[in-house]
Amino acid sequence: MANATNTETITVHNYIGGQWKEPATGRWVTCVNPARASEAVAQAPASDRADLDGAVASAEAARPSWRKLTGAQRGALLFKAADLLESRMEEIGRAMTREMGKTLGEAKGETARGAAILRYYAGEGMRPVGDVIPSTDADALMFTTRAPLGVVGVITPWNFPVAIPIWKMAPALIYGNAVVWKPALETSVTASLIMACFHDAGFPSGAVNMVIGDGAVIGQAIAEHPGIHGVTFTGSGAVGKRVGQTALARGAKYQLEMGGKNPIVIAADADLDLAVDATISGGLRSTGQKCTATSRVIVVRDVYEPFRAKLLEKVKALRVGDGLNADTWLGPCASRKQYETVLRYVDKGKEEGAELLVGGGRPEDPALADGYFVTPAVFDKVTPSMMIAREEIFGPVLALIEARDLEEAIALANDTEFGLSASLYTRDIASALKFMQESEAGLVRVNAETAGVELQAPFGGMKSSSSHSREQGQAAIEFYTSVKTVFIKP
Repeated sequence: MANATNTETITVHNYIGGQWKEPATGRWVTCVNPARASEAVAQAPASDRADLDGAVASAEAARPSWRKLTGAQRGALLFKAADLLESRMEEIGRAMTREMGKTLGEAKGETARGAAILRYYAGEGMRPVGDVIPSTDADALMFTTRAPLGVVGVITPWNFPVAIPIWKMAPALIYGNAVVWKPALETSVTASLIMACFHDAGFPSGAVNMVIGDGAVIGQAIAEHPGIHGVTFTGSGAVGKRVGQTALARGAKYQLEMGGKNPIVIAADADLDLAVDATISGGLRSTGQKCTATSRVIVVRDVYEPFRAKLLEKVKALRVGDGLNADTWLGPCASRKQYETVLRYVDKGKEEGAELLVGGGRPEDPALADGYFVTPAVFDKVTPSMMIAREEIFGPVLALIEARDLEEAIALANDTEFGLSASLYTRDIASALKFMQESEAGLVRVNAETAGVELQAPFGGMKSSSSHSREQGQAAIEFYTSVKTVFIKP
């Protein structure tokens, strides 16, 4: 297992059948600190299908006895894992910041959220799982119950390396499934620290397993593996569609969350100070690397100029730096690839005629020259057809779009292939209701930023943002179990 109490390079192992194991390939991948690319953070396993086969076999062997435990017994183990995760918040938070760059405060907050998710699903072990249904036969008893899928493959990204894996694994486990998890390579230390919490909590060998490797190898193998009965994925649209098509071809259940191009609409009667704060927080925290991050800022003409002035004033004051520094507001992009992607979109925005008002380049501070830092960018004069208004950038870039009125603003908000999250700032209840009814997004928020998901509520998108299933809350039971109808007659 990893130990993230220092700044040395950490060697990470797979976790299979209750044991920490080196990859069958004997190969490792070096992962670096995005704030200091010359600093190696981890040697992560370059696993192959032999490692995955071993993990699936361990999960298959463990699942009959894991399934036979009561919900209360499984829940007790989740409660223990939650306590361990919470007690190790500082270590896990520091590892996360070193690996993917978000500020330490955000990283520790995410770890605390992971503990809360574990506790929520631990309680689900004592919830009802079915209904009694009247039968046409007076002598019969008919009811429904829930059966676990079996072995669930979990594929997760680097941007929320604690919250997303846990909101997938916790319900999978509480409902009686065994788990094979492929975390992102970039956050392999954080992943191993999470897995250590499950290990130390006393989960049975094979109930939860972790295989680290390249997504094209391990992720694809999970989608293809005949021993995996359900696949839950969060990541890019292109990869998600391949995962879904592969799982569908062999009859496996699948669940996809694939990002967004999330709008915030500023109505003419909005509190502009609150709206600006929400735009900055929703669009630029975590360096814009959230699937629910604000990307399009659609402002009604009457308040466009004062809103823009307030926004620019606050964006210019944001401090970019190493997430471990207490005064840093915005950390680096998580990797060189993501850094180059953001800069490419900034260049494309300028080429297409948008006006870059601020940011969009490397900070002047020479102390940041070794990291993947981009100053937060705000574009003006953005039209709906521009690439920066159409495609998910996953970086600190805001696109300002002017609308004649609320009617046009809502139409512009819906003018996207995505439908994950959308927000409106207004003081008018009629406007709020109109937006709620007409917005084509799975998460609609009024007078709150687009980036915000509560663990007890269903989460998922419309259109190309998801497979139209829902995660979190009690809705999770729909994916991780199958309904079984039982008919009994004396």
